[in-house]
Amino acid sequence: MTVPLPTTTSRTARTRARLLAAAIDLFTRQGYDRTTVAEIAAAAGVTEMTFYRHFGSKDQLLLDDPYDPLIAGAIGHQPTDLPPLLRAVRGIRAAWRTMPITEEGDVRERVAIVAATPSLAAAVRAGTAATEAAIVAELIAGGAAPAEAAIAAAAVMAALMTALLQWGGGVDGTLSAAIERALDVLAVNRD
Repeated sequence: MTVPLPTTTSRTARTRARLLAAAIDLFTRQGYDRTTVAEIAAAAGVTEMTFYRHFGSKDQLLLDDPYDPLIAGAIGHQPTDLPPLLRAVRGIRAAWRTMPITEEGDVRERVAIVAATPSLAAAVRAGTAATEAAIVAELIAGGAAPAEAAIAAAAVMAALMTALLQWGGGVDGTLSAAIERALDVLAVNRD
């Protein structure tokens, strides 16, 4: 499979992009569970060792989330006199509006595979837990009680994951609109 890539990207970025494109193609054609790392590496024209240098596991191809620090930082910039849930909602909304989602079709394809693959549920929960922990830590650092911070973080993560998986499963609209709707539900009569 040939994937057109800009020539200005680094070799590492081009290899990661080839691996991701090969994986998405194979997952779409034969399913996530029936696709092996060896098949992905071969389709991308690299070794399995190269695959593991770029992605620690097959599920990281779909679930890698580099946005935790951005989300936590945006929550940290919200006024600390706000209730924890409202701080989290406003922070996530602010962070989300600065995130560069330029390949929404690719993102939807990845999310659709995740939504349709029950065996990824544990990995999704693990990724969610890491983001949730970052939110809790930021809320506590801003003075929230630990129990309130944990509840607020769990609520926003549940809303975001539900919206994301529904969108990936075919709900009309953009990812941004799905995220904004989820945040609106949490912030009704508060924001």
